[in-house]
This record gives sequence, structure tokens and C-alpha cells, in this order.
Amino acid sequence: MDRYRKPLAAALGTLLLSGTLAACGGSANADAKEITVYSADGLKSEDGKGFYDQVFADFRKDTGIKVRYVEGGSGEMVQRLARERANTQADVVVTLPPFIQQADGKGLLAAYTPDGADKVAADDKDPGGKWTSVVNNYLCFIYHQSQHEAPPKTWQDLLDEKYRGKLQYSTPGVAGDGTAVLVKAMHDFGGQAPALDYLKKLQKNNVGPSSSTGQLAPKTDKGELLVANGDVQMNYANTKTMPNQGIFFPAGQDGKPTTLALPYAAGLVNHAPHTANGKKFLDYLLSEKVQRQVSSVAGGFAARTDIKAEDRNAASLAKIMQGVEVFRPDWAGIDKNLTSYVNAWKAATGS
Repeated sequence: MDRYRKPLAAALGTLLLSGTLAACGGSANADAKEITVYSADGLKSEDGKGFYDQVFADFRKDTGIKVRYVEGGSGEMVQRLARERANTQADVVVTLPPFIQQADGKGLLAAYTPDGADKVAADDKDPGGKWTSVVNNYLCFIYHQSQHEAPPKTWQDLLDEKYRGKLQYSTPGVAGDGTAVLVKAMHDFGGQAPALDYLKKLQKNNVGPSSSTGQLAPKTDKGELLVANGDVQMNYANTKTMPNQGIFFPAGQDGKPTTLALPYAAGLVNHAPHTANGKKFLDYLLSEKVQRQVSSVAGGFAARTDIKAEDRNAASLAKIMQGVEVFRPDWAGIDKNLTSYVNAWKAATGS
């Protein structure tokens, strides 16, 4: 991509588009050759060469169906769906966990099993067909590396005074990646209480809240930030245009770097205005053609287990992940307790 998640100005442009959609009430014609996709940021590019850019263009060429696109944080997209329940605008939603589970829990998703979903691992899809991962991904952190400084290795390193006012992570409960920071801390420190104790200490270095993880990458590349959070797909893709950012994974108390699986998951919106077109789009996302582009174009990891990427990006991604322990959270449990986790985080950090 250009490849970073849209900066504030572009995000505002997207929100203006979404506001227009809400104002006009969407298309009254269920047979219209269009769909609306609400998505977490990270897969579309400002330069028009990102994964979504290619997928949307190819989908329209192959089917004649135009994609209207609305972008925001994972939590923001679910909240928007809930607000529009009486006048549904979106046909497909793509979010990070636990927000796809949250959307299901709110009754916002319709059951549909896309073609190709049988090739997706059981942990990466809902057994009831409410959602399916379409791009696999992992939490990471990034650092400013223009001076070829070695990256921080542990959580403890991030408490160093040199990061005061130069460290930022996106907001748990709002951004999917920010929520993942809280989940990783609870895993690495062995529970909620020690994780919050650490994050309270880290707050002295933290710039403050950010609803968008994507806004942090360009700041890190420029040196405005020295450390930020992100995810492997987005930040690896960024390196082509933001060479001063490097990827790392803070180690837990045992000194081993860890991360968590953080896939982009897609679901059909309940009472979607263009249900048939939404189903076609979900089928398309899991097609062999598109799944091969997940690595070569998006810089991510295919959701289908039968796709073995062998392009240059795949080799680089494998190197990034080498030696990193990957854990899979109980997203259903996290979704159930998310409000209490976020409230406890706010209390601990004063956010």
C-alpha cells in the first residue's frame, strides 16, 4: 500500500462519505449493482494500490457490483452498525476481534458461510457462520529506526525515560490493535491486575489516546514517536514508503517475544440492503485468486490454509515472525468482559 492507514484528513473524508450514505438512506433497490462495506482500517491505501483498492476494482470488473467503502476503528464500525439498526446501510462488515464477536452478540450479523470457508481453520471462523477471517494478521509494535538503534526488547524497556512523550498506543475498546495491546499485556504479565499495574507505569511515557492505530505509523516514521503499536500486515506494508519504522514484539517476563493472532474477520450484516451482493463479495474475498493477493498485495497472511504463498512478501513475513510465540486469545471471553477490562484500564491509566 502507501501503505498506511488513512491519516486524519482522509479519515474525515471517509466519514463524510459515510454520513452522506446515512443521510440518503442507502439504495432502496435491493437489486442495485452495489454494496457498502464497513471496515477497520489497514487494507486500503491512499495511493490506490492497496489490497482493497485492487479487490474492489476486480470485483466490480468481474461482477458489475460497485463497492462503497466506509472506514474506521473496529469498535467504531460496530457502534455505527448498532446505531443504524433501524435503517441498515452496510452489507458487509470487516473488523478485528473481539469486535466481530461483539457485532454477533448484538445481533448485527446474519449467518452465511462463504465459498472457501471450509479451507479456513476452525479457530478463524464462527461455527454458526456469522463471520469468517479473510486476512490473518498479528499484533506488533513499531519503533523509529533511522539511527539504526536496536529495537526495545521487553515491556520493561518501554519504561525508559527516553520514550517520555514519544510513545503511543491506540485506545483499547475503540481500536482493535489497541484492544490487542491490553490483551497481550494480560497474557504476558499473567493476569489483569499485573498488566494494569504495568500500563499505569507506562502512562508516564504515553502521549495519550488515539482512536486510529494507522495514524501512529507516519508519526513513528518521522520520529515524532519512537514507539507505537500496530499490526504486522499494516506495518510491513508501510515499510515501502516509511522505511524508518521497524517491527518488534515486546517480550514477556520470560524474555520470549510474543504476539497474538489478530485476523480481519468479515460478516454479512443482518437485514443488509443488498444481501445477495454481500454474499457474492464474501465469496470473492475467500476465492483462491484474492487469497493469493493477501500476501503479494496486502503484505498479510492468507486466511485459507490451502494457500501457500511463495512471493517475496511471504518470505519477508516469515522472517519477521521467526521465533515469536503466537497465542490465540479466548475472544468470546474477552468480548464478554471487554467493558470491565476497558473500564479497569481507564481507571488505572487515568484515560
